[in-house]
Amino acid sequence: MSGTARHYGSGLRYDRGMVVPSRVPPAIGSALLTAVLTPVLTSVFFPILSAQTAPPMDPKFPEGPGKTALFKVCRDCHGPESAVGQLKTHEEWSKTLDDMAANGAQGTDEEWTQILEYLDRNFSLILVNKAGATELANTLDIPRATAEAIVKYRDERGRFSAVDDLKKVPGLDAAKVEARKDRFVF
Repeated sequence: MSGTARHYGSGLRYDRGMVVPSRVPPAIGSALLTAVLTPVLTSVFFPILSAQTAPPMDPKFPEGPGKTALFKVCRDCHGPESAVGQLKTHEEWSKTLDDMAANGAQGTDEEWTQILEYLDRNFSLILVNKAGATELANTLDIPRATAEAIVKYRDERGRFSAVDDLKKVPGLDAAKVEARKDRFVF
């Protein structure tokens, strides 16, 4: 006896102890199964697959000068995503970019400058008690005059010890401070 036996008259096939209804010839059954399952599977899996292949709308990369250069220069080796979650000082970002260039990353001098400024503005640690006005202006994305007011306030009153201390600086937008609070080093 073979592995599949037919029980005549019942329309059932027996295969190693399993009962499978088979009232339709196999070729028609396959076509019917395909016709039924294709729309179901397509409606379920196509949105998932298309969501995975769609261009990213990435809120992790704020708009601004340098973003395009970051994506252009970094995409060949590792992608710009490696910058997200890495908080470094200005000097550390500068060294990282120097290392990238030494390892073959291609960019113009203007692009490297834009990338460093973009990383400073969005992904740099802010050494609030050590940074000068220029660095504070770049990392906080504030006017130079406001950054000078921070340095003056710090020189007159002493080191900042918390975000709330920094918010007391006259003319400094508290919302900008709050948005960057995870990047401050006191």
